[in-house]
Amino acid sequence: MGLHLDEIAKAVAPGSHALLIVDGAGWHGAKCLQVPDKITLVKLPPYSPELNPMENVWAYLRANKLAITVFDTYDEILDKCAQAWNFFANDPERISSITGREWARVT
Repeated sequence: MGLHLDEIAKAVAPGSHALLIVDGAGWHGAKCLQVPDKITLVKLPPYSPELNPMENVWAYLRANKLAITVFDTYDEILDKCAQAWNFFANDPERISSITGREWARVT
C-alpha cells in the first residue's frame, strides 16, 4: 500500500492535495503505513458497500466477465481477471455508469 501511495503522490500536481477514499481493509490503516504529505486517507464507515463505488465494479465483473468459469490453473485466473479489468480500462463511460450515484454529486 505504501508503494501505491507513493505513486499516487507523484501524480499530485505541485501545490495540490489528494483525498483517497479507502475501505476497512487492514492494509489501509496499518500503523506502519507511511502516508505522503500530499495525501489524506478518508476511511469509509464499516459495512457500507453502498458508499464504495468499487463494490459495483466487482459485482459487474463477477456477473458479466468472471461468472460460470472453471479455471484449470492459477495463470488462467490471472489472465481472465486481467482481461476483465482491461475491458473496464478501455471503457471509461461504462465505469461511470456503474459507479455513479445519483444521490452523491459534488457541485
